[in-house]
Amino acid sequence: MKTSIALAGVMSCALAGIAAEPALTIYNQNFAVVRDWVPLDLKEGVNEVKFAGVTATAETDSVILRDSSGKVKLQVLEQSYRNDPVSQELLLGLNEGKTINFVVRETNKADHVVQGKIIRAGYDGVQMAQMAEAYEPNRRIIRLQRPRTSPIIEVDGKLQFFLPGEPVFPSLGDDTILNPTLSWKLNSSKAAKFNAEIAYITDGLSWHADYNLVSPENGDTIDLVGWVTFDNQCGKTFRNAKIKLMAGDVNRLEKVEMEDKAQAQQALAQAAAEQQVVTEKAFSEFHLYTISQPTTLRDQETKQVEFVRAQGVKAPRLFIYDGESENYGGYQPVTGDEQYGLPMNKKVWVLREFKNAKENNLGIPLPKGRLRFYQQDDDKQLEFIGENEIDHTPKDETIRVYVGNSFDVTGERRRTDFSVGSGNHWLDESFEIKLRNHKKETVEIRAVEHLSRYENWLLKEKSDEFTKLDSHTIEFRVKLKPDEEKVITYKVHYSW
Repeated sequence: MKTSIALAGVMSCALAGIAAEPALTIYNQNFAVVRDWVPLDLKEGVNEVKFAGVTATAETDSVILRDSSGKVKLQVLEQSYRNDPVSQELLLGLNEGKTINFVVRETNKADHVVQGKIIRAGYDGVQMAQMAEAYEPNRRIIRLQRPRTSPIIEVDGKLQFFLPGEPVFPSLGDDTILNPTLSWKLNSSKAAKFNAEIAYITDGLSWHADYNLVSPENGDTIDLVGWVTFDNQCGKTFRNAKIKLMAGDVNRLEKVEMEDKAQAQQALAQAAAEQQVVTEKAFSEFHLYTISQPTTLRDQETKQVEFVRAQGVKAPRLFIYDGESENYGGYQPVTGDEQYGLPMNKKVWVLREFKNAKENNLGIPLPKGRLRFYQQDDDKQLEFIGENEIDHTPKDETIRVYVGNSFDVTGERRRTDFSVGSGNHWLDESFEIKLRNHKKETVEIRAVEHLSRYENWLLKEKSDEFTKLDSHTIEFRVKLKPDEEKVITYKVHYSW
């Protein structure tokens, strides 16, 4: 049984002057670092350069432009960014108040032209102000916020709330752009022709991991397949890009708030024979995954790549009964109340537990993501049986995942006795726990009890042996045969 992921170094960018594809490092926090190449043909002194290959969501104050070979010293005297590509709506706004031609196309009729005056373009005030600033930067702008509205066109002295045809606009000159564009004034130490490296941070690129786990009809092993899903909403297509994925919680100063902490994960060893789709290595306090083949990631596209496959992973089912907690993970200790512990949960929780270790056919840093569980029926078809999420998990850590509640295994819990000696600072409490197995096979149930009234406690009576999980939690483990009921009783003595 093998896992199709292996250690590898981080690939370096191509040398300047050689045709190279873009490179992306995508973080699982909805941002990425983009590295691309800008062809430059510079004279000595000041040059004006434009680059129309930037994303629509770039953080322009993060831009680095340099000659990666170090032969040419570049000084950025000025940088401008425009993200107002030419569109019909934009040109309608810029021609508001003017009369333009509209081409009318009708079925079985010749095309003809009508003239119409643009009374209202149909944009809101903020968008109109931004467009006007882009094309007339010296004009005084008054920003008004109003809802998006339909255009109003005057044709033959009458107003209509729609375009009479396809608009034909006058030329805007050389200042128009088709894509988001960076413009620089560069001071070059000498005349040179080369590919400069540009790097910047952009929003709108993200990735996440998903895991599909398949178990047979019977048995405690699973097969695991992990997928990486890319999501590109940055306004740019990257063709044949070298893609790396950063897993971990990298600290960023967000526009609204500061969030995220750093977490460490660990590396693993190669499990050879299969083709390496994704390689992985530890990087600083995080983990870096590299897609082995160049990948085209189109704008507005979602794409999946398999990054891990493991077979025969031991993942036994756990049946846990917590009579005090109605929902898994929802227990809240409460002390001192006479009614504490009386609400009863009848559900037995089903969990899957597996160790992320090499000896269990895993042993790889697993990025956080969703786990979906499937089980094979006796007709060999797969049925969905539950899902949950895991956090970033280093190798050699144990993963315990809640899948759902058992249909055929139930529990009951009730308090049978209660007495308190307030003057002498003691309290005695007795409980009865009934567990029933209606399955066709033997199961082991772990009955969890929370002894949280006071710090000092002692079990004076008990029907079964228990394990102390922490200072206030104990666990009884009992095996039940098909259609068997087991009763657990205990009496706890508190003092303070």
